[in-house]
Amino acid sequence: MSSDAMGRRIELEPDCEPAFEYRQITIRKEKWVTDEFELLEFLGRGKFGEVKRCKEKSSGRFLAAKFVSIVKEQEKKDVYNEIEIMKSLQHPRLIQLYDVYENPSKKQICLILELINGGELFERVIDENFILTERLCELYTSQICEGLNFMHKMNILHLDLKPENILCLSKDGHRIKIIDFGLARRFNPTQTLKVLFGTPEFVAPEVVSYDKVGYGTDLWSVGVICYVLLSGLSPFMGDNDGETYNNITKAEFDFDDESFDDISDEAKDFINKLLVKDLSKRMTASQCLDHPWLKKSIAPTPEPLAKEKIINTKNLRRFVIRRRWQKAVNALLALKRLGLNF
Repeated sequence: MSSDAMGRRIELEPDCEPAFEYRQITIRKEKWVTDEFELLEFLGRGKFGEVKRCKEKSSGRFLAAKFVSIVKEQEKKDVYNEIEIMKSLQHPRLIQLYDVYENPSKKQICLILELINGGELFERVIDENFILTERLCELYTSQICEGLNFMHKMNILHLDLKPENILCLSKDGHRIKIIDFGLARRFNPTQTLKVLFGTPEFVAPEVVSYDKVGYGTDLWSVGVICYVLLSGLSPFMGDNDGETYNNITKAEFDFDDESFDDISDEAKDFINKLLVKDLSKRMTASQCLDHPWLKKSIAPTPEPLAKEKIINTKNLRRFVIRRRWQKAVNALLALKRLGLNF
């Protein structure tokens, strides 16, 4: 529960209906996706391939078809890893897997996914008709932590949390979903796991230094996302990736910008307890949900919230525009890797 700038209560619509019934997923090789689904409009493209809206012929259900091109054996292993991980992630804050098809002759795998219609969270909150307040930022952050808490209980790390991977379930409500488990890994706390991938600005210091990662690696990314959402500023961004990584390694940031003038001390404390260089000293997802800042999201709305300040999203708009440009460049590079030149 939250309030808008006028103090009216905002109800987080209940997860009363799952996206679809629980399904035992097996990779279908005897059929291709077009045998059972009607492919509709193009939705987007990433480094993996493309996504189209689709309609199941037998039920009329609308879903999303994610096509992944398999050129190298490692790419196939990576997609298989993503599929196996998603089969374990039955949770309302995480995008759900519906079916999988593989066509060896086409060198393609198609993942049928829950269709999410609300678009990226950051794209939505910068809309000129959207009123962003700190209370809404709490709601969104709380849901991200709910999804991560479940993943971590299943011993799975996301390892690529960033604004583009947080989607709104609908264009009108306030529910969000975490997507894209292409870089996710199963995690055994008794073993050492190191990775050297992720998105500049959002990766943790231990990734930059190629040290062991853990649950706290995802929580660092939550801290960065929260910082950006509240201020529109990126805490560690430099003029290039090298400078950004150097800033992350130092783990030095502040709240000196005027964008934080009206942000609560609880919110700043929440971020301070996540953007800690030593991952063992960061809050866990469970501790995040118990933090006073997020606890306010489920408390009755007091009268003073009628005077809650509206967050100026001017900086956030600039941030999103820059990210759009970066995505466009990455999409072109992905097309070149697939052998498609323009």
